[in-house]
Amino acid sequence: MPSSESPIVSLLIPIYNVERYLRECLDSAVGQTLRDIEIICINDGSTDSSPDIIREYMARDPRVKMIDKANSGYGDSMNRGLEMARGKYIGILESDDFMQPNALESLVTTADTYKVDIAKANFDLYWSTPEERRQPFEMFKERDCSKTVVPSQSIDAFALKPSIWSAVYRRDFLNDNGIRFLPTPGAAFQDASFTFKVFALAKTAVYLHDSVLSYRQDNEGSSVNSPNKVHCVNDEYTEIHRWIVDDYANVHTAQETEMLLRYANVIKYDSFMWSFVRLNSKFYPEFIDRMADEFKAALNAGEFALSDLKPWKRANLKAIMDDPQRWVAESSGFAKAGALGRARHYARVGGPGVVAAYVLDSLKR
Repeated sequence: MPSSESPIVSLLIPIYNVERYLRECLDSAVGQTLRDIEIICINDGSTDSSPDIIREYMARDPRVKMIDKANSGYGDSMNRGLEMARGKYIGILESDDFMQPNALESLVTTADTYKVDIAKANFDLYWSTPEERRQPFEMFKERDCSKTVVPSQSIDAFALKPSIWSAVYRRDFLNDNGIRFLPTPGAAFQDASFTFKVFALAKTAVYLHDSVLSYRQDNEGSSVNSPNKVHCVNDEYTEIHRWIVDDYANVHTAQETEMLLRYANVIKYDSFMWSFVRLNSKFYPEFIDRMADEFKAALNAGEFALSDLKPWKRANLKAIMDDPQRWVAESSGFAKAGALGRARHYARVGGPGVVAAYVLDSLKR
């Protein structure tokens, strides 16, 4: 069908060497029940057949467009897509994932009905090997869906898995607030600062219980082996801190700013530990050293307190700050430890009371 001059959704697809999965991704985009969309493929200097596959789809569907550029990283790719977008809403689809046929229609209908800045939904974890299977990832309970919320009023929204691709965002909201991605090299964690700013500034949001997307897990668990990606997550939280104190604080109260700094540090702990388990072990010492330094600085500045963290996280962070290299030496198995291994680790750094709290919390989830 012809491409609209003012589509309802601009769907951004960042692409880099993903020929194996790209057709499945693009099939799900062009097959959306919401037809008035533009599909912006941002080719980030792919060296495989990805650009040729994009051109195939462009030839048979004028809604498919391509930004073809030299490799400059995920954040810059997304910003280029946002500049080109013309839709009322922005959607995002990773090139190895695929959407349910009614995903955009469901998200847009809900966003329009509730007149919100963001509509965000649940999704499925997806494996194609060794056999195809899906597992629902329920970020939102049914009781929390289909009603208007203000994300910044609690830490709950900030603590969610970023999952920027299970949502639509009102484009005017992003543009009016200058919300963009941090254009750092690499393709790791560039959704952190974007998501934080979105939830901090959105006046309203609505959540959907339906699953709208299959989030591929086949390549999960691969470690970060590139030195220039080790501290990408640090860079994201450095940007979040800069933005809070330089920009957010200028137009919000001191109390609101203090609360946002607290939120940032609480979720930063989880992000850093999640990042740690993905690192090649040769990078553990430098990463944990920087983590210790950053949290010591935040505590000394009064930006949060250890009591803001759950007991086992508090004990673990304290052990990291007390002696980061000893923590690395004694916690080499933490990255691959299951629930029992983690419990033993928390017992070692915090004692029986801490591990009991960890186990009870795990049983509630």
